[in-house]
Amino acid sequence: MSLAEELRAILHASGADMVGFANLQHISPDVLSYLPFGISIAVALRPQIILQIQDGPTREYFTEYERANHLLNRLGRLAAQFLRENGQEAQWFAATYAEELRTILRAGSDFDPEILSTRLPHKTTATRAGLGWIGKCALLVTKTFGSAIRLSTVLTDAMLPSGDSQDISLCGDCASCVMACPGHAPSGKNWQPDLPRGDFFDAFACQRAAKQVMTKRTGIDYPLCGICIAACPWTQRYITTIDRTGT
Repeated sequence: MSLAEELRAILHASGADMVGFANLQHISPDVLSYLPFGISIAVALRPQIILQIQDGPTREYFTEYERANHLLNRLGRLAAQFLRENGQEAQWFAATYAEELRTILRAGSDFDPEILSTRLPHKTTATRAGLGWIGKCALLVTKTFGSAIRLSTVLTDAMLPSGDSQDISLCGDCASCVMACPGHAPSGKNWQPDLPRGDFFDAFACQRAAKQVMTKRTGIDYPLCGICIAACPWTQRYITTIDRTGT
């Protein structure tokens, strides 16, 4: 079994739902340092929880969000440890939490509250690994789970076999997330790899609306919404499939 195959098997056995490898050598050295390959790790959100948030977030969704983030951070540490034990350099980056990143230092995080982003978003590694594309809601969308996933990233110098980069949005003319967003954050434009996020999505409008709707519906003062996730047809396909099979 190759290093990549063994790593993928370990991560899936430990709870990862998707694992992809990306060649990031074209990205600025200021971002990557000396670790030009990325591992994108995804954890799916439970469909029964997503079914409950079509009209807005719930306390159960907040708990599920935390569960996925904690699992991702454990998986990131696990991947980095495995690579180091096999003679490779590796650095894991925590799952991106919304507001607490302003004050709480998390491993590998360079979250900038002024732009609500990092120098290397998890979504960038995921698209380069071929896991999915960026939707009009600025979330990664996958064929298997829709946008009902959370992501983390590990950077390494191990020359892992990279997936085919996803450079084209499959959202087409769909406007489900655009119509559903309470903050009117998506403009309706389709994502392209060289298109700045601000040209198709207003992250600040999203954060403001998410905090308002979360506080109103649950009493939790936190910018977490999820309405666009539930509205996405790709997410609906995931939920329908799970509901049909009963698993």
